[in-house]
Amino acid sequence: MFTTDSIPIINPTGSDEEYSALWGVAGPVAKQSLWLVHGLSRRWEDFSPILCDLTAWWHVHAYSHRGHGESTRTPGAYRVADYVPDLVAAVKAAHKKCVLIGHSLGALVSMGVAAQVPDLVTAVVLIDPPGPRFLSGLDTSPYGTIWRAMQKLAGRKDTSAVAREFADVRVPGAQPGETIRLGDFRDAASLRFVARCLRDLDPGVFDPPLKKHWLDGYDMFAIAKRVKCPALLIVADPLYGGMLPPEDANPLAAALPDCTRVDLPTVGHLVHWQDTPSTLRLLHSFLNSL
Repeated sequence: MFTTDSIPIINPTGSDEEYSALWGVAGPVAKQSLWLVHGLSRRWEDFSPILCDLTAWWHVHAYSHRGHGESTRTPGAYRVADYVPDLVAAVKAAHKKCVLIGHSLGALVSMGVAAQVPDLVTAVVLIDPPGPRFLSGLDTSPYGTIWRAMQKLAGRKDTSAVAREFADVRVPGAQPGETIRLGDFRDAASLRFVARCLRDLDPGVFDPPLKKHWLDGYDMFAIAKRVKCPALLIVADPLYGGMLPPEDANPLAAALPDCTRVDLPTVGHLVHWQDTPSTLRLLHSFLNSL
């Protein structure tokens, strides 16, 4: 059993607005904290498949990015480099050493934070961060179609209607000219959760990735070289929707000074949803090695 509390954060831009939503969950081990940092279009609840298990051992913060969930909207400031200072400020405000566990966009942000405040970040877990090679091919990827559809649906309040409409989105299939209905390979409950996330999402968060500006000011491999703490890199299978193809995964693993890499064949990008047992096993193995 755990409790969830809202924690205000200092806005580094100087505004009086609270720019991000953050929840702290108290576990019995509080020597340092775990921060769970979600991917594009999600929110802190995205980590619900692993949250209860982790709170049995750690003090856990589940964090929502700007533009997501109940966090402040910042139109025009949704590059990866814009998200990093938010989490830096939150980690500094907590005044405790921590481990960052980031998925997708959250992995890129976590890596940036680990490079900027090495005295506070003792380890980082990078779950299938989207690489530059993947992002450069977004126009021909199913994710390009999915993200454009999500952008159109963002902000709508009828969760059931959005879930049905999202399920009917057709994405490119394996064969030339083939399209597949999204609802035929994603279950209805997961699509409803996506629809609920979209309800509180600023559509502008999709502009930088779709317009190929997402990594402006963020050099993934140069930043990786500055991450001195141990890093666990979890690579999903590109054939099943993973966002870190070998052309990105290999140089990233080589750039991280202390990298433990695990590839998960047949597991897609939503690693902690699609293979929760393996995710928890890898996390506990890595965390208990620190």
